[in-house]
Amino acid sequence: MFFRRKQQAVGWLVVFLGNPGPRYRGTRHNIGFMTADAFEKKNGVRIDRLRFHALTASCTIGGEKALLMKPQTFMNLSGGAVHEAAAFYKVPTDHILVVSDDISLPLGKLRIRREGSAGGHNGLKDIIAKCGGEGFPRIKIGAGIPPEGYDTVDWVLSVMRGQEAEDIAAAVDRAADAVTELIEHGADAAMAKYN
Repeated sequence: MFFRRKQQAVGWLVVFLGNPGPRYRGTRHNIGFMTADAFEKKNGVRIDRLRFHALTASCTIGGEKALLMKPQTFMNLSGGAVHEAAAFYKVPTDHILVVSDDISLPLGKLRIRREGSAGGHNGLKDIIAKCGGEGFPRIKIGAGIPPEGYDTVDWVLSVMRGQEAEDIAAAVDRAADAVTELIEHGADAAMAKYN
């Protein structure tokens, strides 16, 4: 007789925000996806299984089973994928960690928060609307503040090159470490170390 080993329940969702497709690769709005790529390299995982309208992977972080997600809807519809996975695994809102860009922060600056408003970010706004509130932790990575008179949509969809691309590569590497820190040691420890 064979017995199936009981699987550990998913305790965390780690949601990396971006827009799918090659057109958006390297843009400021895809800094969340870039962080996912850095996390994959550091931790030997592949976020490539299509579930919940997202590319996903399961891994263990600090003894906790986590579902990593890159929603494959466009940014302003990210909440649907997150809500679907959270409902399926019964993950509480305070265990949904969202990684996104932030145009109110200087390029490459990290800001970790235990909760908060969308701050004008459409992906966060949709997650708040569909998951029932602002009470989820987030890691925001500065996408640079738009120059005076620059259209916000054009700014977030602009590709970073040269020194900006180098600075963001270093920032997403730190953000990938911050994901682990937050889940292993809590939001206060992650804020003290990375903010």
